[in-house]
Amino acid sequence: MIYFSNIKISSILLVIFIALMFAIPNFFSKEQLNSFPSFIPKQQINLGLDLQGGSHLLLEVDTVEIIKERLENLNSDVRRVLKKNNIQYSNFKNTDDNLKFVVEDFPAEIQKEISELSISNSQNILQMGDQTNLVILREENEVSISFTDEFVKLAVSNAVAQSLEIVRRRIDELGTREPSIQRQGSSRIIIQLPGIDDPDRIKALLGQTAKLTFQLVDTSTSYDPLNPKKAPVGSEILPSDTDDSFKYIVKKRVMVGGENLVDAQPGFDPQTNEPIVSFRFDRLGASKFGRVTQQNVGKPFAIILDDTVISAPVIREAILGGSGQISGGFDSDEANDLAILLRAGALPAPLIILEERSVGPDLGADSIEAGQYAAIIGFVAVILFMMFVYRYFGFLADIALIINLFMVLGILSLFQATLTLPGIAGIILTIGMAVDANVLIFERVKEEIRSGSKMINAVENGYKRALSTILDANITTLIAAVILFFMASGPVRGFSITLAIGIFTSVFTAFTFTRLLISIYAKSLKPSLVGMKIND
Repeated sequence: MIYFSNIKISSILLVIFIALMFAIPNFFSKEQLNSFPSFIPKQQINLGLDLQGGSHLLLEVDTVEIIKERLENLNSDVRRVLKKNNIQYSNFKNTDDNLKFVVEDFPAEIQKEISELSISNSQNILQMGDQTNLVILREENEVSISFTDEFVKLAVSNAVAQSLEIVRRRIDELGTREPSIQRQGSSRIIIQLPGIDDPDRIKALLGQTAKLTFQLVDTSTSYDPLNPKKAPVGSEILPSDTDDSFKYIVKKRVMVGGENLVDAQPGFDPQTNEPIVSFRFDRLGASKFGRVTQQNVGKPFAIILDDTVISAPVIREAILGGSGQISGGFDSDEANDLAILLRAGALPAPLIILEERSVGPDLGADSIEAGQYAAIIGFVAVILFMMFVYRYFGFLADIALIINLFMVLGILSLFQATLTLPGIAGIILTIGMAVDANVLIFERVKEEIRSGSKMINAVENGYKRALSTILDANITTLIAAVILFFMASGPVRGFSITLAIGIFTSVFTAFTFTRLLISIYAKSLKPSLVGMKIND
């Protein structure tokens, strides 16, 4: 029906009013918005990297290091199996992709036990059902152990996915607005940070693996800087964070890993007033931590961050609460950054910065200005065309077009969406598409009039019979916008967002607001109002 109930009229006007309230803040500065009453929304559309400037980083996950780390974890377990079964071996060494050692006797049952390490191993060895992930080859007396190709692909894929999530968490912790973080290819990550002029802190934050481990100090020997020597088998030499000249000898086996951390917060030591980081384990980590400290009372326990010993306190008593603190002579900012790193989780492998670009705000300002000119020109052209062809009905469609534009801006502001240069193109395209539904309706009205229908019936039938055509056209466009959103990357997504929003708002204004305006003069409608001259 062309007539509207009071409830329907109120609902339409309320939706438009809310959209206008959210759109208006985009025409004022933040300083001006602060002086507005509290009930007025103050959200503004976020500008993308190409409009407000910022930093662009291309990172690559060090996939070689991923496999080396897993081989290192496997190393100690293989040695343990050989030692337990009294198997004499020599020339045990790690390469980038395998373990090698020389052995005189290598029974089949020992080989089977080593193969099963990949199934039961808990030291970051990915599991693939009940099948081994290892390839064991023997050539004369030399044994070579490597991972299967399927395992390597899975390990790399999981590590990149984990790195992507951890990078996202770290950047979110800093409060960066609307960052774009996406995977590229098999091992690369693209980061776009609008408004970040100096990315040095971001790079420093992302460059740290933040791998936190708790390992026992090897008390069977000590490090002598005047007479340095190799660490015993199963141990390694690590530098001290506080003293460059001093090094620790710690056992390689990780007793508790940072993956069991659930929280880390910066704070101050109540006794020394020095910055510290308090941490808390999950249930599994608390159980491991409690068991290890209970079994090693009186022994030093190294807290290691990125292969550097932060602290090595002596275990005075069993720590069963699952919490502790890290102190290392750092300042407040360093403590805060460390807490961010630990909360976000440890990167499974180092990130290599392949590309770094900075986009100045001047380029974005030029793009915005050009987009404004294009929008104004397109807007004026559409308005003149509609008024010339459809007269009064065209004028009403132009009013709906203005409302449609404000609704697009309001929805973008409401959801704090990011506007990119392609997004501006989407808004300009929406201006043209916004009147498309009205054109179809008005042409259908003209056809009804030519067939002999009265004006009021022609308007009603025009809206009713044009509905399916309009919905089909807009649904197909919406499907393309959705596909573009999920398949595209970077600023191109902004185009799909504004296009999709424009589809909904244009259909809404055509079938509700324009129709509402026409209904006001329902009783005095004439063919001339839609641009027709019909002789009675």
